[in-house]
Amino acid sequence: MDFLRFFSKPTPALLRLPSGSFTADRAGRVLTGTLPSSFPPELVSEIAKEVLATFREAAAAQLPLSELIIDYTSLKITAREMRGGAMVFLAPNAHYAPANPS
Repeated sequence: MDFLRFFSKPTPALLRLPSGSFTADRAGRVLTGTLPSSFPPELVSEIAKEVLATFREAAAAQLPLSELIIDYTSLKITAREMRGGAMVFLAPNAHYAPANPS
């Protein structure tokens, strides 16, 4: 039965939905943030790069875009353009947030 370990995939860890914000410069480097340290920095960098790419594409298409709101079922991402960089806010949607057990 030990050979089954070679074929089994590790189960991915569940992440708690983040609540906080961060700023990114023109290159997508995260400068400051209030996100929990348990949230993977790779995901923060990926979000920053996608947000900045969206702002750049809008500018190239001559569309005035200063704010971007992405509303997923359980997560809301709000980003504001800041001279080539961005301020990004992450928040769980209230109607899908887990209830506090009392």
